[in-house]
Amino acid sequence: MEGGVVEADASAFKECFSLAWRNPYVLRLAFSAGIGGLLFGYDTGVISGALLYIRDDFSSVDRKTWLQEMIVSMAVAGAIVGAAVGGWTNDRFGRRFSILVADFLFFVGAVIMAAAGSPTLLIVGRVFVGLGVGMASMTSPLYISEASPAKVRGALVSTNGFLITGGQFLSSLINLAFTNVHGTWRWMLGIAAVPALLQFILMLLLPESPRWLYRKRREAEAEAIIRKIYPAQEADKEIQALKDSIEAEIKEEGSSEKINIAKLLKTKTVRRGLIAGVGLQIFQQFVGINTVMYYSPTIVQLAGFASNQTAVALSLVTSGLNAMGTIVSIYFIDRTGRKKLLIISLCGVILSLGVLSGVFYETTSHSPNVSKQETSHFSSYTCPDFSLATTNWDCMKCLKASSPDCGFCASGTNKLFPGACLISNNTVKDLCHSEGRLWYTRGCPSRYGWLALIGLALYIIFFSPGMGTAPWIVNSEIYPLRFRGVCGGIAATANWISNLIVAQSFLSLTQSIGTSWTFFIFGVISVVALFFVLVFVPETKGLPIEEVEKMLEQRDVHFAFWKKQAGESEKKANTNV
Repeated sequence: MEGGVVEADASAFKECFSLAWRNPYVLRLAFSAGIGGLLFGYDTGVISGALLYIRDDFSSVDRKTWLQEMIVSMAVAGAIVGAAVGGWTNDRFGRRFSILVADFLFFVGAVIMAAAGSPTLLIVGRVFVGLGVGMASMTSPLYISEASPAKVRGALVSTNGFLITGGQFLSSLINLAFTNVHGTWRWMLGIAAVPALLQFILMLLLPESPRWLYRKRREAEAEAIIRKIYPAQEADKEIQALKDSIEAEIKEEGSSEKINIAKLLKTKTVRRGLIAGVGLQIFQQFVGINTVMYYSPTIVQLAGFASNQTAVALSLVTSGLNAMGTIVSIYFIDRTGRKKLLIISLCGVILSLGVLSGVFYETTSHSPNVSKQETSHFSSYTCPDFSLATTNWDCMKCLKASSPDCGFCASGTNKLFPGACLISNNTVKDLCHSEGRLWYTRGCPSRYGWLALIGLALYIIFFSPGMGTAPWIVNSEIYPLRFRGVCGGIAATANWISNLIVAQSFLSLTQSIGTSWTFFIFGVISVVALFFVLVFVPETKGLPIEEVEKMLEQRDVHFAFWKKQAGESEKKANTNV
């Protein structure tokens, strides 16, 4: 808590789980609020598989890349508004109220999507879901942070990250379970109403954040909650520390409610905290994570796997690794530190994106040729552009034909042998399948497809423990209490705006410059992100808010991030005396 002595040592992870029997109330608070992370993750993951079947049901969506991007990104656009409004509602009405509103919006959106009869109504449902996800994205870690003992704060906030990735994994399981069910994508999207309803009920039974209550002069309620969170011998000390800290803030400000952008930018510690926090949130998106999570099955198809079911099943691997990586983060975040994890994570991400860029370059430059003999086998469905061609065609050139759209029917002998370039529609697709051939409209057959899956797996393994969770943890603890809600809202809004840009442009980029160059661009951005972390992001491991503020005030830059800071060494020395 504010002003308390924070010592995040190697036992933080074990202490977090020991709460299960020592103080289950804390875990109840953390996991109930963390369902907001589950909703966040489920929405991120479920659209990736649902989109394949939405394209099958709505021909307009299948033909127009921008409409596919719109369906994905409108939830992100809603989240931008939700995160921005969430910052205000958190400070004005409290963390608990904001989570309840988020659940209501998510429930309404899920029902609308499940009943959607057109792409337009589907987009409306996505906006409602986005509003809820945006509010939950910045409120859940904030609530958990403020309702957690300082020593295990990082580990418990990481449970929110685990539930985000758990939601993504759950969505992949749901997608796979409903691939052969009537109304496929409606079930995938509509079932999301269940966790929203569950969290709404649970949060009605839980209290408000004790820090927010103290800020609003509701001391008795706050003290009662703190006594439930901390052992009896520590509670009085934490209550007094929190009280002194808030009174000092109010005395400095003259009023606890006078917060505006000008004040944020003029306050050195807040300004520097915003640079670090907002920068991390922007880079989290621009290194390409949500292209993998939103479009994972599509990327699998671009790598040469034609079947929807196969693409959804293989995307389960990435979401599963993402969830496992977050478990690793829960263990190491208070043991190793935020900054070190970020640096290791980004180094691995750069390597993985290099692999993906190289693999997709080989995939697109060595695709199977189009055979006139194979194409003549389906003479009445020959791609018009191919009929007029005077040069040799390969599969990639066939898929780029647009008047009308064309697809590649692989050879029945070996998918890597020359195949047929045909008009792309359901009739031709079924005809190709009836002869035991594979039908490609996204990517081409390739012997390098499995290498692309390995690249995706490496990307997730490196991204998830560091860049996946650390930005949210840093943002939950880097700002002074009086600015925390607003600054958290700004950072979450920056995250969602970056998310929107990436989600709305990925498919268009792959069409215009190719998948290989798209991943190369993400790799270059990751290099920039690495230098940003080295220079601008402080290590907040095991530090109370006051020490974080002092660090930002002094603007200490620790390039030797693997070495212990002087303050930390002194504290350990004092502990051992």
